[in-house]
Parts: sequence; structure tokens; C-alpha cells
Amino acid sequence: LVGTLTLSPLPSPLHPSVGSGRPEPVLLFANRIDIRQVLPHRSEYTLLLNNLENAIALDFHHSKELVFWSDVTLDRIMRANLNGSNVEEVVSTGLESPGGLAIDWIHDKLYWTDSGTSRIEVANLDGTHRKVLLWENLEKPRAIALHPMEGTIYWTDWGNTPRIEYSSMDGSNRRIIADTHLFWPNGLTIDYAGHRMYWVDAKHHVIERADLDGRNRKAVISLPHPFAITVFEDSLYWTDWHTKSINSANKFTGKNQEIIRNKLHFPMDIHTLHPQRQPAGKNRCGANNGGCTHLCLPNSKDYTCACPTGFRLDKFLLFARRMDIRRISFDTEDLSDDVIPLADVRSAVALDWDSKDDYVYWTDVSTDSISRAKWDGSGQKVVVDTSLESPAGLAIDWVTNKLYWTDAGTDRIEVSNTDGAMRTVVIWENLDRPRDIVVDPVGGFMYWTDWGVSPKIERAGMDASSRLVIISSNLTWPNGLAIDYESQRLYWADAGMKTIEYANLDGSERKVLIGSNLPHPFGLTLYGERIYWTDWQAKSIQSADRRTGQARETLQDNLENLMDIHVFHRHRPTGTESASPPWGALNSPRLLVPCTSGEGVSLCNKSLLKLPWYNSAFSGLLTTDGLAVDAIGRKVYWTDTGTNRIEVGNLDGSMRKVLVWQNLDSPRAIALYHEMGYMYWTDWGENAKLERSGMDGSGRLVLISNNLGWPNGLAVDKAGSQLLWADAHTERIEAADLNGANRHTLLSPVQHPYGLTLLDSYIYWTDWQTRSIHRADKDTGANVILVRANLPGLMDIQAVDRTRQLGFNKCSIRNGGCSHLCLPHPAGFSCACPTGIQLKSDEQTCDPSPETYLLFSSRGSIRRISLDTNDHTDVHVPVPELNNVISLDYDSVDGKIYYTDVFLDVIRRADLNGSSMETVIGHGLKTTDGLAVDWVARNLYWTDTGRNTIEVARLDGSCRKVLINNSLDEPRAIAAFPKKGYLFWTDWGHIAKIERANLDGSERKILINTDLGWPNGLTLDYDTRRSVQEWE
Repeated sequence: LVGTLTLSPLPSPLHPSVGSGRPEPVLLFANRIDIRQVLPHRSEYTLLLNNLENAIALDFHHSKELVFWSDVTLDRIMRANLNGSNVEEVVSTGLESPGGLAIDWIHDKLYWTDSGTSRIEVANLDGTHRKVLLWENLEKPRAIALHPMEGTIYWTDWGNTPRIEYSSMDGSNRRIIADTHLFWPNGLTIDYAGHRMYWVDAKHHVIERADLDGRNRKAVISLPHPFAITVFEDSLYWTDWHTKSINSANKFTGKNQEIIRNKLHFPMDIHTLHPQRQPAGKNRCGANNGGCTHLCLPNSKDYTCACPTGFRLDKFLLFARRMDIRRISFDTEDLSDDVIPLADVRSAVALDWDSKDDYVYWTDVSTDSISRAKWDGSGQKVVVDTSLESPAGLAIDWVTNKLYWTDAGTDRIEVSNTDGAMRTVVIWENLDRPRDIVVDPVGGFMYWTDWGVSPKIERAGMDASSRLVIISSNLTWPNGLAIDYESQRLYWADAGMKTIEYANLDGSERKVLIGSNLPHPFGLTLYGERIYWTDWQAKSIQSADRRTGQARETLQDNLENLMDIHVFHRHRPTGTESASPPWGALNSPRLLVPCTSGEGVSLCNKSLLKLPWYNSAFSGLLTTDGLAVDAIGRKVYWTDTGTNRIEVGNLDGSMRKVLVWQNLDSPRAIALYHEMGYMYWTDWGENAKLERSGMDGSGRLVLISNNLGWPNGLAVDKAGSQLLWADAHTERIEAADLNGANRHTLLSPVQHPYGLTLLDSYIYWTDWQTRSIHRADKDTGANVILVRANLPGLMDIQAVDRTRQLGFNKCSIRNGGCSHLCLPHPAGFSCACPTGIQLKSDEQTCDPSPETYLLFSSRGSIRRISLDTNDHTDVHVPVPELNNVISLDYDSVDGKIYYTDVFLDVIRRADLNGSSMETVIGHGLKTTDGLAVDWVARNLYWTDTGRNTIEVARLDGSCRKVLINNSLDEPRAIAAFPKKGYLFWTDWGHIAKIERANLDGSERKILINTDLGWPNGLTLDYDTRRSVQEWE
């Protein structure tokens, strides 16, 4: 069995052990969340890298002292120094499931397998000059091993036909060496001295061996679920998923089996870290890279010069795959694709390009945005990100530099400059799920498909004039569109009809180009004499002759989630500016229809506005369903269904105060009557009700509590002295007087009313079901009219009347004498303090801050809860640039908060009001989980789980010193007792414990090492001199 965990530094695998003539072998293994080292014969165990997502494959470069690993959750290949420092990304794009990894230590190359893309690729050690090496007849390539001295690669493939293959390291001379009695060939390793290979098969529960040409195959050991394997001298070492262990046995007989380490998290790949595993050999490329400009790849006899995939990009095929955007260069022989390195691509659908500035544009229906970047991935920028719901089509007018798009959610076609400026809606009527769009800027027309109830293809001038349906029969899901500018034809793909067709630009002379073997065509484009398309069901990119539909070819297959496709080139037809429609009107903003970005329906000096509210000063909000502005008192009031609170603050977010927090259950709409000093709100919790209080929260009263369901909208009719509200559950709009009496129904049924407002003698409301704005008489509910239809995503609505004079401000004279908040109520006003601060006995002034409070971190925020007041509401401390705050402490002498951010790997401090943020320790940190301030000696202590150290520095970061760095295994919480001179900390490594030492690190002592699991929190009771710890 495994012995006691020891975290003394292991003998370096790079240098000889003391008293020995050669280095000791060290097993290097991936454990999903970390990478660790273990000595085979002593079970000594150390952490190399932690806080990983899903590390699967790994390898090392002994002479360069580097470790490489793949992460199949992040889809990244990473590297670091063998001491765990300098972690960096090597390959960050175009990976789907990189399950195998191998280092050529002689020619300094990185090889990897990807079972998601079905490829084997190669690159320099820093990820540059990346090339797809093998892609044909690969299904699920998994393990990979190199023999650089022979210039060969070996790999396993556990697709439908499991096999083990090899080829030269330049991809030539490929051959199958085993394809029988295989199922899940996971691990693979080469015994260089014995000229054999070993592999594990998890389905057959076996370790096998064979000569390097596949002959003399023999089973060595039967096992539960082996995953990865390595060899050193006479021993085999392997990881096993079932037993969660690392094991060893004799490589010749399979006997002398031992458990090296068990109770592991999830052991994955494994290697023996020793110079014998990377023996010296001839560098076939020599000192000058073989004279190659880019890649020099060895083979069994010599070497081959190779270019990175898609290196020459005069023209290339551009296509979207939802999570990425890829290109296939026509200048490369293999027509393999590479990923454009872009950030935050979640669901790319439509594409287009502009060769003038080398930009690629795309829509994303997950982020509801339109973005652009250079074709090499640089200069990425969001162009449009408001009022989009399903931007499914995109087209560039390359003559006048305009961007057109369709939105199947809002049923609109819009246009803007290519940078997103001067945006306007060009077509919004009689659209029902518009899909693809193409433009002919020389001819002055745009064309789009619509696959609503009556599918059709339409045409209009690019200023929306002369709109015409050109195809309206025999269509189901008309997806892709493309224009053949030479023959003046329009091509389209129909996924329902399973055809690709074309017609003249006016819809005449319609013909089927391809009518067979088209399961689900989606994107479509033309270039030269070929037509190209993507197919969802066939998972492929195909092409054919654009005139005959013959000579079909498959460019790429086994590609999931294929979307739009285009050919980037530099030969688009150009015309003069005068050939395009006049766009002077577009260069000055014009308003056509209302939208959710704050545009309004003009009514002279009065308008209806649908306004989103955003201000960075209002932090710590969860679900702010209701909002009301006191324009007279210059305050903003809001309800938060997530926190069940009603709050108030100044318009800039300052002096924020919780007014109501008890007996609230999903507060929703809110309305104010400043002149009367009243605040009204609806609550649609389990017992829906309508309530009232003073605008300072006093005098709370339930007005209506029966026959309510989802009371959404709320408005005060000051002229008529009545309340009006909309209820989406009862499907009514009702009214009552300001005390809740004389309740009556104005309108019923109303399908799903949400927002409600008043203007003159009318009520206006938004309706989710009809996706419309409606109007009716406010007193009778009669004369209902439709104001605007086809507005999906409707929420609140407010009326603005610029002619109305503001009333008298009760707090106008010296803020009512209040030092902070002056809030109206029916009898006058009252002074109030921000949340957590008590009002002084003069009932006018407030303390600057709470006397007693709790501070806590919540990853992206630091918050405070005052113990001086009864509401115990958490208040965000507005410290900037918080990413992943773990530990914090407070220095009451200087009033500073100290905290660690493990995303940035820094220790910082700031004032209690969030100002004066500065970095105290900005380098040499990995995972600072614990922090403690010695407020007497003015020192700062911290634990670093990544480096397994406890350090100390002055509070300004100077005089930094490692205090303890031996026998630590994931130190976590830390607390200081300056008066007694003690330092306490928890350690939740292999053997969890709580320890104590003097503040200088001396006289270290284990206090508790039994009945502990993950001892996280630790604090000291200075009065009773006890430590209090929390653990799971």
C-alpha cells in the first residue's frame, strides 16, 4: 500500500541524485485537475501544476526542461517549465478533443492527435508553423508516440475500425501495423532499447506488446481499465481508471505487479521523466533547419520541407462551424482547414468578407451580435450588439462600405456602415423569418430568402425601393443564396426540397442544378466555375460545376455544425459609386421603427420609450424587474426579485439604501407619486398583492391582495387619482383609487400584458403574446388600437412628456437639512443613511461608515454586511478589476482591505470605499488561497497552494520572504495572533492538518491531524484564545 505522503522536494530528474551516478526516474502523470510527479520506488509525491480544467495527454522535453499537456475542456495545448513556472498556451484554436500528445526532442516539434477533428497535426514547440499532417482515413486517433531516431510516428485509432498505424514524421510511408483484436487502444509507448512498442486496450483489459513493425504481438498483463502506459528499463508503468491508481510490472513477464500510488483523482497520461526516455540521435534537419523556410520534418531516410496549413492565402474558402470560423486555402495540396484565432465565438451562423480591408464579418446567434476581424484573427471587434435576436443572414456592400443583415427574431432587414454606425431598419413589413441575404451593389439590388409560413425569395433596391417577390412556389427552407455576377443568375439551396437551384435575377427561367444526394444543404457560394455548399446532415463541404451540377467533389467531411460558406478572393466586380443607389439619407440617422435599444414612437413633444437601464454604479443587482425615477427628488427606486428588496439611490448610484426587505416575495413593478410622498409596488409571489408606503419606506400598507396573479405593469394616474395595473395571469388591466378602493376592470381579456404607462387620456401597454404595443382610453378601456406590431422581446414602457412641468421638491431647500438622503413621505420628508449606516440622534446626519461589519469575497466582488442595522444587507465594495477573489483580510489601522486574486495571481489592497486600489505583490504567485494581516508589526502573510509555500512581506509588499516551504501539501487558510506571536494555518493535502508556528516560522507544530477533510476557513477568538475552523 501507498505510504505516508511526503512533500519534500523530489530528486530532480534533470540532475543526478546525491550519492548516485545517474538521475533517478520520476513518473510524470496527468490527474485531470493537476499534473504530479511520483518516485516509483519510494512513493514520494509532489504537485507540479494545479487548478487545471481537464488535463488528459502530456509529454516533456528533457533538455529544455519543459512539460506539455492538452486540456480537452478548454481545447488547448499548454506548456510550462518542469518546475511549474511560466505556464503558457501553445495551441489555442481549432482543437476539439486533443487526446494524444508527443514531443520530438531531437527536431523540437510538437505532434498531437485530435479525435474531434480526426487529424494528426504538427507544429514547432511554441505552436508556430502549425500543419495538418494526416487527415485521410482517420476516425478517432488517440495515443501517439514518436521515434525521432528512426523518423517515425506511431498512433492508435479507436474508431469503427480500431487499429495501430505508423508513418514517417513527415506523414509519408503510412502503414497499418495492427488491426485485429483491438477495441479501445488507449495508451501507447515505445521501448527504444528493446525495439518494441507497448499499448493498452481498455475494452479488452490488457497490455500488449509487439515489434515496431507489428510482428511478434503478445499479451503481457490483464487489467481492469488501463488508460496510459510508459516504460523504463525492465518495468512497465500504467494508469488505471477503475482502480484510480498507478501500477507497475515486469515488462517481459507481466509479473511483480505493484501499486505505486492509489486514491488518485482521475489518472490519465503518464511518462517516465528521465534522459533515457529521450536518447540522443541525429538531427536530420541539421543546424539550418534543412534549409527550409518553415517546417523541416524528418522521415526514415532524410527530411521534407513543409509549409504550415493554409499559409498562402490569396484566396480561400471561409466557413463557420458555430464555435469557430475556419478557412481552407486553395493554394494548399491537401485542402485541409485551419481555424481563424477568434475569441468568444459561440454560435456563428452567417459570414461575409471585404477584401479591401481584409475583414471577415460574422453573426453570432448566441451572443446576438455581429463582429469582424482580419482574416488572420487580429483586430477583432463587435460591430453591432444591440437589438438583435437571431441575425441569420449577412452581406457586405463592398462598393459603398455598408453592412446588411436579416434578423429572423425581429423580422427585419437592417443596414449600417461596416463599423456599425448609422444603423437603420430598411424593411420590416411583411417579413416572416428572413434568412439569407446577398447584395448586388453594382446592379443596386439586394436579395433575401424568407422561410416563414409562405416561403419565398424577394428582391428590392438597396434602399428598400421596388420590392418584389421573385420566387414563391416549390420552396420549403430556402437557406443559402449566391449571385453569379457573370451570368446574372441567382442560386439558392433549399434544405426542405433538398435541391440547389438557380434563376435569372428577376426569378425567370428557374432550373434545378442539383436534385439528388443533398440531405440538408445550408450555406452556398460561387467562385470561378464551381459552386460550393455546406450540408448539415452529410457533415461535409462539397462542390460541383456551377453550370451543370456535375463533377461533384467533397472537400471536407466529418465536420459537425456547418453553417455559412464563402470564398474570400480579390476579384469582386466593382462599379462606380453612382451605379449604386443614393445613400445620402443613411449618412444622417433616421428612425423608422421602434426597437428595444431605446428608439421611440415620435409624438411631437411626447413619446413612448422602451428604455433599458444600465449604470455601472449600480452593482450587486440580481433581477431588477421594476424601476421608477423620481425626477423631482432626483432619485431612482427599484425592485429586485432576486434579492427581494426595494432600494433607492441617487441618480448616479451613490447613497444607495434598502427601503423594504421584509415580507417581500418577488416584487415587480414600482410607481411613485412624489407630490403625495407615496411609493406603490406589485408583488407576484405566492400571495400576489399591491402595496403602498411612503417614499422613505414608512407607513407600509397592503392595498389589494385578492384576485391577483402576475401583476406586472403599474402606473399612477395623478389627474384621475387612480392606480392602474396589468395582470398577465388574469389577463386584465384594472384600476382602483389611490387607497385601493373602487377596484374595477378596464380591459379583459388582454393576452399577456407586461409594461403599462399613461399619456394624456390614454393607457399604453406592451404585450408579450401579441409582440405589440397597444393603446386604450384610460377611464373606460374603450377605443383599443394597435400602436406598433412585430416587436419581439417587449418589456417595460414609459411615457415621456417634455411639456409637463415638474412639481415641488419637498427636499429642495438644503436637501431638507439631511447630510445624505432626503426622502419624501405623506407628511413631509425624512433623512436617511445609506444601507448599513445608522442615523445619528439629530435625525439629520449619518456616520461615514458602519461601526461593526462583516467583509466577504464572492469571486467577482467584495461585499460588506453591517451589523449596526437590522436589515443585514450586503453592500458591494466598489473595488475595480476583480476577477477571482479568494481570500481577504482587513487592516483597521489604515482602513485597508487586502485580498488575493488567483486569476491575475496578485495580492492587492484598497480603501473600504473601493478607492486607491494598488498591487502589493504582483509576481511569483500561483494560487494564493490564504491571507492574514499582522496589524501590529505591519506585515502580510499568505499561503500559496500552487507553490506549497507560506510567505511574508511588509504591508506594502517590500522585504518579501519565503517563511515555510517544506512539508506543505496545499496550505489553505491562515490566521495571525500578533499579541502571542503565533501563525496558524490549515493544510488540506493528502493528510489534512492544522499547524502553528511563530510569526517568524520557527517552532512549527502540528495541532490537529485527525478527523479532517478539507479544512477551509480558519479564525481566532482572541478573547478566549481559541481557534475556530470550518471544514467540509
